[in-house]
Amino acid sequence: MNCLKTMMPLVAALSITFSMEAKRSYIFYADGVEEVEAVATVDALRRGGLEVVTVSITDNPIVTGATGQKLVADSLISQIDPKEAEWIIIPGGVPGAPNLHACQQVNDIILNQWNEGGKVAAICAGPAVVLAPTGILKGRKATCYPGLEKDLEQGGATYIKQPVVVDGRLITSEGPGTTLQFAGAILEATVGPTKATETMQSMLVNQ
Repeated sequence: MNCLKTMMPLVAALSITFSMEAKRSYIFYADGVEEVEAVATVDALRRGGLEVVTVSITDNPIVTGATGQKLVADSLISQIDPKEAEWIIIPGGVPGAPNLHACQQVNDIILNQWNEGGKVAAICAGPAVVLAPTGILKGRKATCYPGLEKDLEQGGATYIKQPVVVDGRLITSEGPGTTLQFAGAILEATVGPTKATETMQSMLVNQ
């Protein structure tokens, strides 16, 4: 039996075809980032056709994750121009999220994206620790990692106990175990429910 022929359906299902309509999105990496959220989000979005650039917030593309894994970012924050981005995506992790919050350039990018009518997504500690202090959550519904609800609410958000919360151009999610649901929601808001469902099904994700 020809092994290549038997693999073709799987190869087709996992193939990545970037959408010409979707703009570039950026996800930010800091030391201490939650690796599942950092990697699985990008993996699913790229499978769904989004162009996603991973960005280190330091002058080193190599970032050490929360469990000690080394991640290599596509670019440095000093090298990107995120104006008119499709999405600005903030993963969680400790001390990853606090490190993102401590980076003024990250805060400025988030604020500019939001104020210009752009879309923002964050997961785990990201909504409470990074987004809430910027003020963009005021009057919005959001979720975050359990235990950080007060931080979310101090930022003016209404906390919703759900794996993923979509409020207009804001998407938030609870944590590592909800990462693929998070990515699916971003895909649905960008390329539509059909493509999002196809992508999740190709990854054997139960929706």
